[in-house]
Amino acid sequence: MKRILVFDDDKSIIGIMKFILEAKGWEVQCFTQCNDAVYQIRSHQPGIIMMDNNIPDHGGIFAIKTIKQQIDLMHIPIIYFTAHDNIKNLAKEAGADAYLAKPFDLDKLEELIETLSSPKPIGC
Repeated sequence: MKRILVFDDDKSIIGIMKFILEAKGWEVQCFTQCNDAVYQIRSHQPGIIMMDNNIPDHGGIFAIKTIKQQIDLMHIPIIYFTAHDNIKNLAKEAGADAYLAKPFDLDKLEELIETLSSPKPIGC
């Protein structure tokens, strides 16, 4: 099963994400804080992670950096999403694989998830 973990403290965003992604065949697990993100990721083994910037308690940048330092988790694509104007720089600082500005276009969300979940060609 395709699985996405969403870390966001905004329940309306979580509701929209769950509705849209489950309709596309994804299993969606949502969390309103990131204190135990590494544990949750290891427990659920997602194909993609979505991380909000202003997620309690440590914030998205710290959470992504922590996840990307874990050898067994660093391969999982992380989409950083926020309403901040400098989202591109924040996503780069965090080490995210992609970013999505809030409010986001649903087609862009689906396109980004499809791209990140597609198998990558091996070698060149």
